[in-house]
Amino acid sequence: MRAFFATPVAVLAGGLILAGCAPKQAARPAFPTSELQLAAASARMSSPSRPLECVPYARRISGIEIRGDAWTWWQSAAGRYARRHEPMPGAVLVLGRSRQLRGGHIAVVEAVLGERVILVSHANWLNRGRIHENTPVVDVSPENDWSLVRVWYTPGRSLGRRSYPAKGFIYPKRPAA
Repeated sequence: MRAFFATPVAVLAGGLILAGCAPKQAARPAFPTSELQLAAASARMSSPSRPLECVPYARRISGIEIRGDAWTWWQSAAGRYARRHEPMPGAVLVLGRSRQLRGGHIAVVEAVLGERVILVSHANWLNRGRIHENTPVVDVSPENDWSLVRVWYTPGRSLGRRSYPAKGFIYPKRPAA
């Protein structure tokens, strides 16, 4: 998939997106908010024959063989799979437990669009087991380290208002022995 932009972004109250706001880097040229909208244009939803949870869906499309609730995946991957804080296609983004996500959540990275924007596919995101494909996720962490994210909400065609704590990315290839 082609990258739409390569500048870091910051998401402010009300969903306003500004470029060049990464704390660890000098200001970069701005990109129009319309580029996030363009990336989001590829977002789609489908209803499987049976409602799906995020864990079996992510396990199936990533090939990562971890069992248990989404919030347990980060620890379960230790020593079995490489874990980092940089997105890459095929990696699983692990969202930790929070008041809004009591079981955590996982999503599979489809494409990296820039330093702070990725596309993911996942199941059961704020709905009844539907599949969301090519959904934008924005890194809104103060340190530009993917520890806090906001997720595009396809039915509302907007970036979600809540920020969610992220543990990091689990890579599908096993680490070398």
